[in-house]
Amino acid sequence: MNFINKYGKGILICLLIAIPSWIIGKMFPVIGGAVIAILAGMIIAMFWNDKKSSEAGIKWTSKVILQTAVVLLGLGMNLGVIFETGKQSLPIIVCTITISLVLAWVMKKVLKVPSNTSILVGVGSSICGGSAIAATAPVIDADDDEIAQSIAVIFFFNVLAAIFFPILGKALGFDTMHGDAFGIFAGTAINDTSSVTAAASTWDSMWNLGSATLNKAVTVKLTRTLAIIPITLGLSFIRAKKERQASNFSLKRAFPMFILYFILAAIFTTVCVNIGVDSSVFAPLKELSKFLIIMAMVAIGLNSNIIQLIKTGGKPIAVGATCWCGITIVSLVMQHVMHIW
Repeated sequence: MNFINKYGKGILICLLIAIPSWIIGKMFPVIGGAVIAILAGMIIAMFWNDKKSSEAGIKWTSKVILQTAVVLLGLGMNLGVIFETGKQSLPIIVCTITISLVLAWVMKKVLKVPSNTSILVGVGSSICGGSAIAATAPVIDADDDEIAQSIAVIFFFNVLAAIFFPILGKALGFDTMHGDAFGIFAGTAINDTSSVTAAASTWDSMWNLGSATLNKAVTVKLTRTLAIIPITLGLSFIRAKKERQASNFSLKRAFPMFILYFILAAIFTTVCVNIGVDSSVFAPLKELSKFLIIMAMVAIGLNSNIIQLIKTGGKPIAVGATCWCGITIVSLVMQHVMHIW
């Protein structure tokens, strides 16, 4: 009862805003429910001056619900299938992730971008957009404004990629007889699943390939998602080192336990599928994970200052643009070197 009294109102408000955001996101998948949710939260926050009775529940949603959603993401991963079909794209994935993180670090130094924002944009660009930001934010103690700004930057370049990548693929002369080349390109150079799906589906429809490109792109995208594990663990150890130097180190606080649960969830799914459980059993939990991310984005939007974000948005957009261009170029060069196109 104490939990309901303290957190209930804030959680309920986030839930009520998340439901229409989720529905609208289904109608406009290129935009996605997470972006709609965070924008809705920001707009409401502009007119909602007294949030005291709801503040605790909103903060709880932005932290605990977000981490729970990341854990449930693991239930959508069959590690055996991903490793088997993702081997061809693995060198490209490693190179694109590396270049994005390096460029984010360089731009942080050059433009004096806040550390957390540059990390979130770099990780979101290189791994899997909003999901990577959701997993990384608690590890580096990013605040809601930093998360909101990073999500907005990632969204902007997602939309550009979904629209222009099929045109670019045609101009570059990608093979139109099968979807492997463009599927790998979309899966390695576009960061969010919704935009990967949109671009790959467009390529399939352009050349009557059924779902060949889409299947390839989604598999590559899932392989990229696994990079959440080493990246978040690496960031947690860097943070642990800093805390140790500050003489207030706590292993429990430094180690992101929700990432451990994410790994265990993925292993559990893999074992279940290998012993004969139909993968469709996990579909509702995967959908729940997406909804919980949307709910957490509502909370982050409610805790954000949209005016301040607009004023300070130029530098994060520059970081995102640099990472996006770097990833695109490296993906194309690696595919050419590997004779994929």
